[in-house]
Amino acid sequence: MKAHIPRKRFGQNFLQDQGVIADILNAVSPEPGDVFIEIGPGLAALTRPLLERIPHLHAVEIDRDIVARLTERFPPERLSLYNVDALDFDFGALAQQIAPGGKVRLLGNLPYNISTPLLFHLASFNAVINDMHFMLQKEVVDRMVAEPGTPDYGRLSIMLQYRFVMDRVLDVPPAAFNPPPKVDSAVVRMIPWPSLPHPAQDEHLLEEIVQTAFAQRRKTLRNNLKGIIGDAELEALGINPGCRAENVDVAHYVALANHLAAHTTK
Repeated sequence: MKAHIPRKRFGQNFLQDQGVIADILNAVSPEPGDVFIEIGPGLAALTRPLLERIPHLHAVEIDRDIVARLTERFPPERLSLYNVDALDFDFGALAQQIAPGGKVRLLGNLPYNISTPLLFHLASFNAVINDMHFMLQKEVVDRMVAEPGTPDYGRLSIMLQYRFVMDRVLDVPPAAFNPPPKVDSAVVRMIPWPSLPHPAQDEHLLEEIVQTAFAQRRKTLRNNLKGIIGDAELEALGINPGCRAENVDVAHYVALANHLAAHTTK
């Protein structure tokens, strides 16, 4: 079979460093009874060693050529392939099918060109997920794990930390891939909170408020939320109207959204 030529439109950079692969598998620590879904298996850099530790793997892959290659390499009783776009895939329905009453584990080297919308898509299935381990652009991981008051803290940080415990696992240099990407990469671990520490009454409203608060990062909350909430209400919630959006933690954004939800339902 001819060598696969990486396709830019799918954001393909194939992991090849055996040391990095071993580090990722050790961090994931798969057990034989775990039900795994791999996103973007590519040329099986993680698929092959993972199948040495578990009896069966489910994989979502958009590239038909790669699906054909994997079908030749692995029998269906070991690898179930779904030739679909992960952005449109119902991971919840698959989880109910392959792990009825239980939860699934996700991992993969995510395409960097769709990483943010894919993370938001996957977050919506947190109820059926045990944990997720993903390779991403380091800059994205920096934003995912960022703390309030830092330049990387933003909408992605808040909406993911609202649902998940986040942990940077390791940094990965460009040389670990073929072709080498023009950016550094990192692996992140995401574990759904057993119960949300700060539950929002309306999660869509929470997302809207966070998006509005960060619409113009350099402006204060007073300016960005003008017409939505006043200074006195912000202060009553323990939020300084003169601060910027990046200085407000998840708990206070939830409190703000819940206050607005209660106010609009009266």
